[in-house]
Amino acid sequence: MMTIRGVFLAAIAIATTHVVPALAQDKTIYVAGSGGSMEKAIRSDVFPAFAAKHGVKLEYVAGNSTDVLAKLQAQKGSQQIDVAIIDDGPMAQAVALGFCRPLDLGPVVNDLYDIARFPDGKSLAFALLGAGFVYSKDAFTRNNWPAPTSWNDLSDPKFKGKIVIPPLNNTYGVISLVQVAKANGGGETNIEPGFAAFKNKIGPNVLAYEPSPGKMTELLQSGQAALAVWGSSRAKALADSGFASDFVYPKEGGVVIGVGICPVAGGKESPEAQAFIAHLLSPEMQVAMSKTSGLAPVNKKADLPPEYRAGMPYGPEQVAQLKTIDWVEINRQRDEWNKRWVREIER
Repeated sequence: MMTIRGVFLAAIAIATTHVVPALAQDKTIYVAGSGGSMEKAIRSDVFPAFAAKHGVKLEYVAGNSTDVLAKLQAQKGSQQIDVAIIDDGPMAQAVALGFCRPLDLGPVVNDLYDIARFPDGKSLAFALLGAGFVYSKDAFTRNNWPAPTSWNDLSDPKFKGKIVIPPLNNTYGVISLVQVAKANGGGETNIEPGFAAFKNKIGPNVLAYEPSPGKMTELLQSGQAALAVWGSSRAKALADSGFASDFVYPKEGGVVIGVGICPVAGGKESPEAQAFIAHLLSPEMQVAMSKTSGLAPVNKKADLPPEYRAGMPYGPEQVAQLKTIDWVEINRQRDEWNKRWVREIER
């Protein structure tokens, strides 16, 4: 016969078995990153399996890389974000400012392309895309224009008022400025040719320096714009919408963008943040993400069906063809460039 004390202890044990899972379910992991197709892929393909396995809730905070970096700066010392998704350039800034903690992901990192492993040890790329040109097939056919082939094509007067480019506080804007500078004899350490080209030749052709992917899509679909500097994943999403468009890399080379990710320092620093990143890097999640978002996988074991590979830097041969740019040098000058851009170009 069970004593009163035994009944009491048994009741506590039963209550505990119900309380612990409930408490685990109350834990929320906040992931901040870009909206659009990437947000859709993470919400639909990545979150459900992770939540079920770890017994946590997941929330996605949408914003471009600049927005996420600004949130980290605003929350310094009391971070609410657990996992930050930021393009490779601003990610280097985030690491330098102390917003990321050392990675502890286990053996999955051994399966990644070298280009995905950032040297800081606190962040890496979980996906790749290439920056190039997306253009309206209808507009180019109607005007009998050949497909763009060079960064200097942005200067062609026939495109007056027909080009959209993200602003300089956006990764694509920086890439545009640097690559135009390189096409005219400059580069990261000599940006003058880039500013000169935008001020005197490209600027009159630009309809808008547009940061919003939704607005960029609208300008192309409405026919107001015919040509844009954008990424391979954005181009795929545009084509998937049914809009007749194509995506090409300039002859000088497209630029690889590593979509960076890091566990955030200075908050609750949940171990689930590290586990989430490892989960995202698994071959299964890499394939699922690529199918939905158009972002190329960084895990060499991710076997993406051929019908999903078009327009993305998939596999070692294509990854090797893309160019990288010197983000350390760029970030050193970026504030000065931004001020000059506002003063001289985007007035």
